[in-house]
Amino acid sequence: MDCIFCKIANKEIQSDVIYEDEKVIAFNDNNPQAPVHFLVIPKKHIKSIDDLEEIDKDLVGHIFLVIKKITTDLGVSDNGYRVVVNTGEDAQQSVKHLHFHVMASRKFSRPAG
Repeated sequence: MDCIFCKIANKEIQSDVIYEDEKVIAFNDNNPQAPVHFLVIPKKHIKSIDDLEEIDKDLVGHIFLVIKKITTDLGVSDNGYRVVVNTGEDAQQSVKHLHFHVMASRKFSRPAG
């Protein structure tokens, strides 16, 4: 498989890992859009939200608990943070592997996008 996020999860490509367990890996974005900007990805290859299956519901819940843990550990949860999941071409999903952008430490505008 020629998926850059699978290669990161499998340690074939080095990244700035900030969290890892048996289900997910989180790493700092190398093109940050905020002072704090990291990605959380499942180690299992799932192309996008549209490709989630019933069996993945615990994994998705786990991802959100990991986001909560990391933002708390980084001290950004009190002021807030944004979680973004791009799905498909119109949303500019650049890597076809489900990933959650978590951004913090700046004010965000509305509407998003």
